[in-house]
Amino acid sequence: MTTPRDLVLLGSTGSIGTQAIDIVRRNPDRFRVVALGAGGGNVELLAAQALELGVEAVGVAKASAAQDLQLAFYAEASRRGWSSGDFKLPKIVAGPDAMTELAQWPCDVVLNGVVGSLGLAPTLAALRAGRTLALANKESLVAGGPLVKAAVTRPGQIVPVDSEHSALAQCLRGGARGEVRRLVVTASGGPFRGRRRDELTQVTPEQALAHPTWNMGPVVTINSATMVNKALEVIEAHELFDVPYADITVMVHPQSVIHSMVEFADGSTLAQASPPDMRLPIALGIGWPDRVPDAAAAVDWTTAHTWEFAPLDDEAFPAVALAKAAGEAGRCRPAIYNAANEECVAAFVAGRLPFLGIVDTLRRVLDDAPDFAEPGTVEDVLAAESWARAHAQEIIVASPSASSSVSAASSASASVEGA
Repeated sequence: MTTPRDLVLLGSTGSIGTQAIDIVRRNPDRFRVVALGAGGGNVELLAAQALELGVEAVGVAKASAAQDLQLAFYAEASRRGWSSGDFKLPKIVAGPDAMTELAQWPCDVVLNGVVGSLGLAPTLAALRAGRTLALANKESLVAGGPLVKAAVTRPGQIVPVDSEHSALAQCLRGGARGEVRRLVVTASGGPFRGRRRDELTQVTPEQALAHPTWNMGPVVTINSATMVNKALEVIEAHELFDVPYADITVMVHPQSVIHSMVEFADGSTLAQASPPDMRLPIALGIGWPDRVPDAAAAVDWTTAHTWEFAPLDDEAFPAVALAKAAGEAGRCRPAIYNAANEECVAAFVAGRLPFLGIVDTLRRVLDDAPDFAEPGTVEDVLAAESWARAHAQEIIVASPSASSSVSAASSASASVEGA
């Protein structure tokens, strides 16, 4: 019998983390969680996870949540009918460096499910400590690609967890890297698939949040509607697999069953197919290179299926082409792209920017960007992001369409705020 693989789960109370724990729960002979980290917004769930799994350490990024977490431990123990002497409190790490400290905790695999650029420092810490990194934090590679690649200590140390990049990694097993002609990243197309640019002028936040396939947070859902999410995935694919941007293609596939494909030099294409379920790429991420039996349901081959594919309309959805140009330019442009987009999405949700203004503003920010150097430190990335956020805000405030977009978004504001 093999020894269980020790895991550190960062972002354990989020979607990626809770699904990872579900996989661990069903496979105790394969995995053991030794540490958990989260932002600190749901200490009750974090305490319940820690006591159930018997972890050694728990971290919260919000320092003020440490005392609340300790109280949550006692409340959860009481709910389980335990007296104070029946359990041992794990070590509590709190503050902005908590995730970075846990990323170096003795283990086999670190699953980084932290949201946003805050995931970059833990990514670098895990790699430098020699851990295998199951990476679900795309901002690490988008904002800090050169830093991340420089921190890798051995081949195969990063295992992608995004469904598209997990699919590419699986397909790449089918041939040598020198035989790869093209990566084909699939996209659901979001709620506005098939619309022309002139049909997107009156889009409201409520409409943009109505994704037809995936249940995601507001920012990622709106990024899917603008195709920015796919644009970020193209940058990530370039950084992960060292394939030129010119050889990465996006295809719209609304059924979201083919998660991505690899075209080889002989003309063959390998595709990875499975029903939309993040537990499969998560299981592969923490178990790589081995597969975890029954991690998720398979395609039902006893019924008929119709799968559609169409090229991306770059005129209606220019975000991918813009991201490729930013990636090719380097010098912190991908970090600027990502940070400015977050500001634009927030402005759209608040009714201060029209839907088409999101990517239009991104283009202006990139056009105005000073000549940053390639990032050498996390601080370099943060400085570029800070400039991008400030400049995006300047453009948004000065936009003549900002006030007119308020009324178009006001009817949806209640539903967005509750999303």
